[in-house]
Amino acid sequence: MLSYQHHYHAGNLADVHKHAVLAWVLNYLIQKDKPLTYMESHAGRGLYDLNAAEAIKTGEAAMGIARAESWFAKSHPYARAIAATRAERGADAYPGSPLIAGHILRETDTIHLCELHPQEHAALDYATSPFGAHVYREEGLAKALSICPPTPRRGMLLIDPSYEIKTDYETLPRVIGQIARKWNVGIIALWYPILAGHPHFPMVRALKAAHPGALAHEVSFPPAREGHRMTGSGMFIINPPFGLEAEAKHLGAHFHRL
Repeated sequence: MLSYQHHYHAGNLADVHKHAVLAWVLNYLIQKDKPLTYMESHAGRGLYDLNAAEAIKTGEAAMGIARAESWFAKSHPYARAIAATRAERGADAYPGSPLIAGHILRETDTIHLCELHPQEHAALDYATSPFGAHVYREEGLAKALSICPPTPRRGMLLIDPSYEIKTDYETLPRVIGQIARKWNVGIIALWYPILAGHPHFPMVRALKAAHPGALAHEVSFPPAREGHRMTGSGMFIINPPFGLEAEAKHLGAHFHRL
C-alpha cells in the first residue's frame, strides 16, 4: 500500500518521541571512534515543511514540536539536528529521521534508506544526497534482511511502518526475529502507534517474549483533534545502549505533563 505520506503528520508528538530517542541513540553510538551502519526500512521523504498546507490542515505539528521544542536543551542531539536543518532549509523545515541521522552521523558511517512510494522516494533521494546515503526503492524489511549483518557491524536499524497494512502487527515480530538473529549486535528499534482499540498489544507481547532484554517505552498524549485515533507512541528497542532507559524516562516525564 503506497497511499501513506507523512507530511500530514510530520513534527507531531509521535515524531517528537521517536526522533528524540533516535537522536540520543545515534549520538551515543558516535562517541566511539569506530564506523557504524544506520538503516531505515520506511524512511519517508526525509524533509518536511511545517508551513505546508498538509501540515497546517492536520495541526499535528502545532500540537507537537511547536509545543515540545522547549523540552530539549540546545545541546541535545535532537535539538541540534532541528537547528541544522532550519539553518540549511529554512525556519519551517523539519527533519525526518533520515536527516536527523545525516546531521548526527559522520562521513565514515554508512546510511541505508528504503522508501517504496515513488514521490517520497524521489524527495528522499534529493534531501539526503549531501550525506551520501544509499537510497533504495525497495521493500524495507526485505532489504534489511538482505543487508544484515551489515558492514560495519556496529549500528542501528529503525523500523517505522505506517501500519496501514493491518498484517504488519503480525508480520513484524517474525521479521524482527529474523533480523536480530542475523545481526545480534545491532540496535533494532521499532516504532508503533498507540491507537484506540490497542491493536499493538499482541505484537508487543510477542516481541517482549522473544526479546526479554529489550526496552519497551510508551508515552501517551491527547488526540491531535477530535476523532483522531492515535493517543500515544511506542518504541521497542533491542540491544538498547546504556543510559537509554534513563533518557526515555526523562522524556516520558515531559509527555506526562501534557
